[in-house]
Amino acid sequence: MCQRYTITASAGTLRTRFNVVVPDAFEQRYNAAPTQILPVITNQNPGGFSLFHWGLISNLAKNKSISLKLINTRAETLEEKTPFRNALRFRRCLVPADGFYEWKTLGKKTRVPYRIVLGKGEIFSFAGLWEEFEDNEGEMNHSFTIITVPAYAPVSQIHHRVPAILTKDKEQLWLDDSLTDEEHLQLLQPVDSSKINMFTVSPKVNNLKHDSPSLIEHAPPADQFGNYTLFG
Repeated sequence: MCQRYTITASAGTLRTRFNVVVPDAFEQRYNAAPTQILPVITNQNPGGFSLFHWGLISNLAKNKSISLKLINTRAETLEEKTPFRNALRFRRCLVPADGFYEWKTLGKKTRVPYRIVLGKGEIFSFAGLWEEFEDNEGEMNHSFTIITVPAYAPVSQIHHRVPAILTKDKEQLWLDDSLTDEEHLQLLQPVDSSKINMFTVSPKVNNLKHDSPSLIEHAPPADQFGNYTLFG
């Protein structure tokens, strides 16, 4: 499961990397979390960042409490459930990122946070799906979910699921409406494990009040209470 991620590059760097218009409202995030408004690039608007709510609210369930449970969607079930099958066909998106967090469970009360990056922190995308619906006040709402796949080494050492990462060569294919569902699903493959780097970070990442550059720096392994552990 992906519950937190980072997008720390500047607006100018992201504009160049994705060849898109970046809105003035964009802010670098060191602790992006569910329910927040975050940037995506959709298949319907590939030329710019769209700011959507993280937590998919489908037309079949216009309920924000339900959306909190739909921050992630398993790649294996996309063709089995109607809302996801329709979104796979018509509403795909890229979720720009340069890292994500996972927690290694060492006991009933001990979880150690890690940051996972590609290379030295290169920019990539998560594969995502998005939805829109009109609420009772006539306002359009937009939301997204991040697709996950079974974990691969070395992330499998700390968690059984990982977000589906798309490298630059696959991003435009994911947005391409001319591809079949099967061709889109084939893009959700493990990345080269030799490019994956992960390291322990401060347990301050557990608190959403913290969203600063210090969160992405290497820190000695400590549990969620700040107690140092030998098991990093």
